[in-house]
Amino acid sequence: MAIRAELTKKQGSRSDRLSPFLRWAGSKKQLVPLLSDYWSDRYERYLEPFAGSAALFFQLRPRKSILGDLNRELILTYLEVKHRSRDVAKILHQLKIGRKEYLRLRRVDPRTLRSSLRAARFIYLNRFCFNGLYRTNRNGQFNVPYGGIKCGTIPSIEHLVSCSRLLRNARLVAGDFEKVLRLAQPGDFVYLDPPFSVQGHRVFKEYNSYIFDLDDLRRLREWMKKLAEREIAFVVSYADCEEADFLRRGFFSEVATVRRNIAGFAESRHYSREIVISNVRRVS
Repeated sequence: MAIRAELTKKQGSRSDRLSPFLRWAGSKKQLVPLLSDYWSDRYERYLEPFAGSAALFFQLRPRKSILGDLNRELILTYLEVKHRSRDVAKILHQLKIGRKEYLRLRRVDPRTLRSSLRAARFIYLNRFCFNGLYRTNRNGQFNVPYGGIKCGTIPSIEHLVSCSRLLRNARLVAGDFEKVLRLAQPGDFVYLDPPFSVQGHRVFKEYNSYIFDLDDLRRLREWMKKLAEREIAFVVSYADCEEADFLRRGFFSEVATVRRNIAGFAESRHYSREIVISNVRRVS
């Protein structure tokens, strides 16, 4: 309970905080105050191979960064916001809000759209889909149900422009997490937020068709050891489970309690315990 109280107290403590423009199932938004304590301005670059909504990235606002994700549509959206945020915002604010428009856009093949409209479609579906999920069928078609207007709002032009300014200092990589980790150098700070694989099963199976399995966890563990050997600072956030015990051996760790809106943890539908693993101590 102490960590949960600490997280609540620290929320919104930074006046220059920039919130993500996307919603994301399993987002570490609630852990941001705790995770921020591992960061220091002495780090030269920020690396995040499992970007998702990149909540920590937008909070820290690093001078240089590399963001990666296996979700190609996500990375293409970040690229478009990075280079043409006003075009994306203009299209977004011309779209009607409601189930009919949502279902129409969901049926569209994003590969047939010009880049700005493709990014606007992604953001629109993300904002109004059920619980910020990203899930596709076997044909790669987005198939998450409409969540209703209470799910969120369209990001303002000002918000997307602010995100664009920060993304201009970021290199964006589409692909497996190793693709980003191979670029890591001493002086970097690496944040790893992999999909949870509890006893070989995805906690949030709704992300997409790709399964982050036990073999991937072993690869992640090997990379954690490589980063430590090269004295590259890293932080991993993961569900507090047997697999996390495997990941944290030989490293610092602490547990935090967060609220989740998606069922999947055996203990509770509402609160879950997550573990933060690192080869460095918290700065504060």
